[in-house]
Amino acid sequence: MPDSFSSAALWAIPGGPLLAALLGAALSRSKYREFASWLTVGGIGAAFVCALGFLWHFSHGGTEIATGYTWISLGSLQVDVDLHVDSMTSMMLAMVTGVSFLIAVYSRGYMHDDPGYGRFFAEIALFVFCMCMLVLAGNFLVMFVFWEGVGLCSYLLIGFWYEKPSAAAAAKKAFVVNRIGDFGFLIALFLIWQTFGSLNFKTIFDPGLLTFVAADQPNMIMAICSLLFLGAMGKSAQFPLHVWLPDAMEGPTPVSALIHAATMVTAGVYLVARCTPLFMLAQEVQLIMAGIGCFTALLAALIALTQFDLKRILAYSTVSQLGFMFLALGCAGFNQELATFAVVAAMFHLFTHAFFKALLFLGAGSVMHAMGNVIDVRQFGGLRRVMPVTHWTFLCGAGALAGIPLLAGFWSKDEILAVVAAGFHNETYSLYAMILFGVAIFTATLTAFYTFRAYYLTFWGEVRIPPEAGHHAHESPKEMTFPLMVLAVAAVFIGFAVGPTGLFANYLHHTPGLPHGPEHSMNWLVMVVSSVAAVIGVLVATMMYFRQSDAPRRMAQLAGPLTNLSFNRFYLDEIYSLLMVRPLEGLAWLCVGFDRTFIDPILDVVAGIPGWIGSVLRPMQNGMTPRYVFGMAFGMIVLLWVMLASM
Repeated sequence: MPDSFSSAALWAIPGGPLLAALLGAALSRSKYREFASWLTVGGIGAAFVCALGFLWHFSHGGTEIATGYTWISLGSLQVDVDLHVDSMTSMMLAMVTGVSFLIAVYSRGYMHDDPGYGRFFAEIALFVFCMCMLVLAGNFLVMFVFWEGVGLCSYLLIGFWYEKPSAAAAAKKAFVVNRIGDFGFLIALFLIWQTFGSLNFKTIFDPGLLTFVAADQPNMIMAICSLLFLGAMGKSAQFPLHVWLPDAMEGPTPVSALIHAATMVTAGVYLVARCTPLFMLAQEVQLIMAGIGCFTALLAALIALTQFDLKRILAYSTVSQLGFMFLALGCAGFNQELATFAVVAAMFHLFTHAFFKALLFLGAGSVMHAMGNVIDVRQFGGLRRVMPVTHWTFLCGAGALAGIPLLAGFWSKDEILAVVAAGFHNETYSLYAMILFGVAIFTATLTAFYTFRAYYLTFWGEVRIPPEAGHHAHESPKEMTFPLMVLAVAAVFIGFAVGPTGLFANYLHHTPGLPHGPEHSMNWLVMVVSSVAAVIGVLVATMMYFRQSDAPRRMAQLAGPLTNLSFNRFYLDEIYSLLMVRPLEGLAWLCVGFDRTFIDPILDVVAGIPGWIGSVLRPMQNGMTPRYVFGMAFGMIVLLWVMLASM
């Protein structure tokens, strides 16, 4: 690939969505708003084609840099806006643009009658541009700028229906909670600059410099990694910063599929994976990361067990699967030689998850579209007869998420479990690794159960159509079912295509900066255990929900308070409100009271001084000429008297 052509193609990846966003915004209020969707589909489609070219180009490793311009040049600080692409970057770009393209096509049917049609596609294109630039950034500062950019686009898209109080509140909640993590990321930038004298990945990840800094300032490395992980926790919804993502389901369903399944929420995983050379020097941070990821996966799975909003079930599933990814990345702390294996496992699950979770969200959107925007699984059922394409494609996604053998999620989930099992050989942390493995297997069983619970409640039993759907419930249009079918094929075959053959691992091994660890074969024992766990979860769900029996109600009564805890999301929102929101509101009211009682009166006095002085001087400027003449004469007499007195 010639350098000039390669550079142009690389800039075209973010350039296509950016052009679509700008033109779409200009057309969004005109009679040509229909073209905004075509611009977005075309711009993202062109980016996807270019990304596929780089995916092929980097099959043997290397790094490509497209020179941009110098953004900041201040003393020794120089920040260039250049595009850097390698094996990990090209994989992310192909996944982001490919899934985004299918979601954009789907959105043409889903959002067709919405008054904000043009604005929606402009915001989608802007989001894809920011996400591509985040992935392509070659230094921390440019990454942070577009990290904030995807956060802004998330706020706009979650609150797209801003006239709904719940949507506006969810958008604000997502924005505020993410700022907590972003604050950690920002502090990490200052510490990185102070420690390394640079913000460029290539400089910071230099093995010689890292070794020197780790020996000279080990505590600083720990602080930097902890703060970077805090940033990743916010963006990727890890406990305790996970509470924003389920509420974000208030946005349009394509937004849920795009931002909260396939792209934005994976940015934190990508950040940690990209910074692997740095995190390898902070073993304690990695082990804490594994624990938080494992706990998040279990907590979200327990909550998903009792939810009835189909999109919220999938949202908590996303939180849980992101926890699995951080579990894999953190397990590199057990054995630094397995760091690349951990990165491959996390990124492989990120890759497969993007396809089957986008499929599930779009399937839920198809159900919602046909059911008159009703998404409560208690209000409909038996939809396999009404929506056959949606049914079969959703089943493919459910099987992949549950980890049914040979489907996409099976291969990537087993890689994560194999990474955890590798920690058994660490004598110091073997018990910790065993606990993590046991919790992960239990969580995988819960995942299979709640996934097929949602599937059976939606598509089996007697046909029940809510009144909101009227008498016209039918399969979604082809613009919506075509992306479902493409994603279903990926959910079934993509894991098998790139996992067991080692294609994905070999490809990612070429990423510069990742250590060259030993080769890893499939762990057959782990595969058998995880398969049994998935089958048990599916069988229990089948026994309880296949025939719509009374078993779920009896089971809920048997569980008693535990069911209420799960259904009410362990009252975490209420706890946060009690411990943080209410005290901060009280502090705000105290500040307002102090301001109004003390500060405002003082400022009123200060502000009144110029008026008082003016009122004193105002009579002298009354517009009467004789008085002006008298004043001038009087002044001259005073001046003469002063002069004579001084002689």
